[in-house]
Amino acid sequence: QVQLVESGGGLVQAGGSLRLSCAASGRTFSTYNMGWFRQAPGTEREFVAAISRDDISAYYADSAKGRFTVSRDNAKNTAYLQMNSLKPEDTAVYYCAVDRDSAFLKSSPHEYDYWGQGTQVTVSS
Repeated sequence: QVQLVESGGGLVQAGGSLRLSCAASGRTFSTYNMGWFRQAPGTEREFVAAISRDDISAYYADSAKGRFTVSRDNAKNTAYLQMNSLKPEDTAVYYCAVDRDSAFLKSSPHEYDYWGQGTQVTVSS
């Protein structure tokens, strides 16, 4: 069992930045690929970014490329999502998730096994 806790969300103006954190419990954090997803009201959960367990590979949704950066610190059991140049359409609840299989980076939420409770990001125009 892995428990995940997101933090760092908030209200920011368009063009601003936020850094989300995802703190994980347990000693197996470094063996799992991590993903970030978001969900706006009335929409399905959407892939944002994923990072490999060894912090070498990353994979981004087109909407995140060039603006968001995913990273992790295995010594701290924490993953991060740095979000720059935020737009109103980035407004959503952001979730981090663990993929126990970790054979390759995945974008489907159905492939992830453990989820945090989410953190709200609101971007005003």
